[in-house]
Amino acid sequence: MGHLFTSIYHKVKSSLPFFIPAWLGFLGSPSIGTFGAIIQMKGIISSRRKFFDIGVAGPLAGFVVAFAVLTYGFTQLPEADYIYEVHPEYADPNYVLSEDEEVMDFELGYNLLFWTMEKTLADPERMPAMSEIIHYPYLFAGYLALFFTAINLLPIGQLDGGHVVFGLFPKHHKIISLVVYTLFLFYAGLGVISPFEDLNYLALALPLYVGFLYICYRKSGLSNTNKWIMALGIAAIQYSLISISPSIQGYSGWLFFAFLVGRVLGINHPEVIDGRKLDQKRTILGWLAIVLFILCFTPEPFVFE
Repeated sequence: MGHLFTSIYHKVKSSLPFFIPAWLGFLGSPSIGTFGAIIQMKGIISSRRKFFDIGVAGPLAGFVVAFAVLTYGFTQLPEADYIYEVHPEYADPNYVLSEDEEVMDFELGYNLLFWTMEKTLADPERMPAMSEIIHYPYLFAGYLALFFTAINLLPIGQLDGGHVVFGLFPKHHKIISLVVYTLFLFYAGLGVISPFEDLNYLALALPLYVGFLYICYRKSGLSNTNKWIMALGIAAIQYSLISISPSIQGYSGWLFFAFLVGRVLGINHPEVIDGRKLDQKRTILGWLAIVLFILCFTPEPFVFE
């Protein structure tokens, strides 16, 4: 909604927010209602400052709401025995999960802000395990808000973070976007290809993976030769790292999002007619947005076992 109101303020024509549904009940999975909203910019954004304002408004508004919800959630935790209402079997001191029970373990990963708020605001005796956060609505809603805020603030292309970088670093935004995207893609795919796999599997998987990396650079602005160099270089370094230290693993759950950014959204940011630098207030907000990205980003947000 922050994007919409800022677009109206700057008189930039845009669509109403389209909320991406996230009802997964038909799969027997927990549902969160929506993955957030997107709006389509129908007017031409001719100013660097307008791009910045529209880009930074949404994440900042979302962060304020997330922080308020988490503050309430951490300070108003129910008694520890609340979890027995959801899992009455936990009350049995002899309860042990049988190996025959087909149960998928689901756990949330920490980010810096969530961890800090837990340590400073929550009662340790009432604080649930990260595998049970989904049963605590305020904590789960706040966690998801931080997750989507961090995604939007990735300093790549036309993501909100890309708009911020475009405003802060007018001469270097292209290289910053490319470097951040490459690091993000590298981390996401780390461990996908391992030298300890069967050779027959590697003979098929390795070319497919390199091809996938090449496709991810489809809208990078690089030449075809450089795209292949990037793809082969990433795969080679990942393969070497895993051979040296097999315990090093990335988070493959990011690969799909990396594909969407590289193949659909694009890594580059469009130029503008009015390229005036940001004023001091906007510059401060831009650096604040970068700090918030660092605080909110979760390397492994959802862990399934």
